[in-house]
Amino acid sequence: MYYSDDLIEEIRSRNDIVDVISSYVKLTKKGSTYFGLCPFHNEKSPSFSVTPSKQMYYCFGCGQGGNVFTFVMKYENMTFTDAVKFLADKAGISLPEQEYSPEEKRKADLKSQLLDIHKEAAMYFYRLLKSDKGQRAYEYLKERGLSDETIKSFGLGYSSNYSDDLYKYIKGKGYSDEVLKESGLFTFSEKGVYDKFSNRVMFPIMDINNRVIGFGGRVMGDGKPKYLNSPETVLFDKSCNLYGMNIARGSRKESFLMCEGYMDVIALHQAGFNNAVASLGTAHTPRQANLIRRYAKDVYLTFDSDNAGVMAALRAIPMLKASGLNVKVIDMRPHKDPDEFIKTLGAEEYQKRIDNARNSFLYQIDNMKAGTDMSMPESKAKFYNDVAKKLLEFEDELERNVYIDAVSEEYMIPKDSLIKSISRMALTYEPPKNKYESTNIENDKAKEKKKVDKDDGIRAAQKTLITWLIDEPELYGKIKGIISPKDFVEKPFDIVANLLFEQLENGNINPASIINRFTSEEEQSEVASLFNKNLLEDMSLGEKEKTLNDTVIKVKKNSIDYRNSTVTDIMELQSIVKEQNELSKIHIRL
Repeated sequence: MYYSDDLIEEIRSRNDIVDVISSYVKLTKKGSTYFGLCPFHNEKSPSFSVTPSKQMYYCFGCGQGGNVFTFVMKYENMTFTDAVKFLADKAGISLPEQEYSPEEKRKADLKSQLLDIHKEAAMYFYRLLKSDKGQRAYEYLKERGLSDETIKSFGLGYSSNYSDDLYKYIKGKGYSDEVLKESGLFTFSEKGVYDKFSNRVMFPIMDINNRVIGFGGRVMGDGKPKYLNSPETVLFDKSCNLYGMNIARGSRKESFLMCEGYMDVIALHQAGFNNAVASLGTAHTPRQANLIRRYAKDVYLTFDSDNAGVMAALRAIPMLKASGLNVKVIDMRPHKDPDEFIKTLGAEEYQKRIDNARNSFLYQIDNMKAGTDMSMPESKAKFYNDVAKKLLEFEDELERNVYIDAVSEEYMIPKDSLIKSISRMALTYEPPKNKYESTNIENDKAKEKKKVDKDDGIRAAQKTLITWLIDEPELYGKIKGIISPKDFVEKPFDIVANLLFEQLENGNINPASIINRFTSEEEQSEVASLFNKNLLEDMSLGEKEKTLNDTVIKVKKNSIDYRNSTVTDIMELQSIVKEQNELSKIHIRL
């Protein structure tokens, strides 16, 4: 449903952010700002701020921020539309309602239609599970120890062994074959249309906003493959989603439990570990690691205890660490997986395994030793040298020394000899290329670093200038004519600058309304940070004046350089040359 900007703004303005957030978080007023413990990460000292004048919140600890819509969406796991409805109801505002006809559905946005189709399919599978047709699948889930509450919570269902049951049901809702082809739920061939999933227990896969985007299906009987996932679609990209993430993100825990399968996640959640997630039938990816990093700082790998599980853990460790996560490995032996462990020993024993989880680096060393015959001198010497080389991966000397002590003591390697080996190897050591980094690597590393530093400096200058204009709107009159929105060439600063300059021109600054123009949490938090930074508090007037001029010149010069690299019009080129000549004359007085 589309709502006008004016209606959205009315709903926002009639829901005071302090009133809304204080119903969730205990806030204490300090000056003109309210502070409390952040509901999005664990902390002992309040760093979560709510500013009435800006109608925005921002956490200086985890960087989450936004307006009242952002808060409700994140805290309640709602979509934007749901948050609008929730806050409209809270403010007593009636929203226009409209029932879509089949024809209107076909004309609606493809992604919205596919979300509706997946929601309908999930409800259909759930109802079928509870019917006579789904009795065998239901009994299977009960035999696996799942309660009715858990089955409902995860929306588990059943796809019948009839080849086109779901197709006929969804088709009857008025969707066209053109749209259904895009859903990934059906196979279209010359012989007809067939359901992708047949005679399987169904696991709805949800995104972080609780929307069904795909399915996993476990076959009943001896069919192949045992587990089948939805193909890649407009909705479903398995490389950047995790099963159970929609629940785990709201656990308010600093760590996640990383599993291999659906049943492991469900068993852990039922046992009270609601921070468990799993990949979706593929190797763990950097995008999944970055998704976890948004909500937690520690990951406990709880993979199968067999050789395949060990190899999966060894592959996952460097990828997760490259995203800045702390990684530990849970030992579940003699049991195969978390599901089996919980059934046999229970939640209390599993918690003990979490508490005694192995440091990921030492886990890697353990596996290096496991393949070594320590009774053979040459094998033992090779193991010691491999350990020394492995320790060189720590760039920080203090951190490396801590691990040298730990490895020397645990594996009985003479510390002096280990240090000498490390020192000798360091002379010719080249760090392994981090295949998980998405940087544009050039032959000249120094050149690349300089480029990155320059880019960061330019972004910082644009960010500083926007923040300064928010804090001191009167500054707009001094830079007007020198700086315009087109000088902000980095995203999302280009959009923010356009909206902010328009507000400054009208004399009505409204930071919270600017947030509404952004849809992703990352962008909303980044924009919110622009409006919640204290600049130049301890600077003298002269220092502030110099900083302002340096910042304005840097933003202007980058804008000129950018336009110069893409110019095709002679008149524009002349304008650029004139602006270049004017750069040296810029001097703003405060």
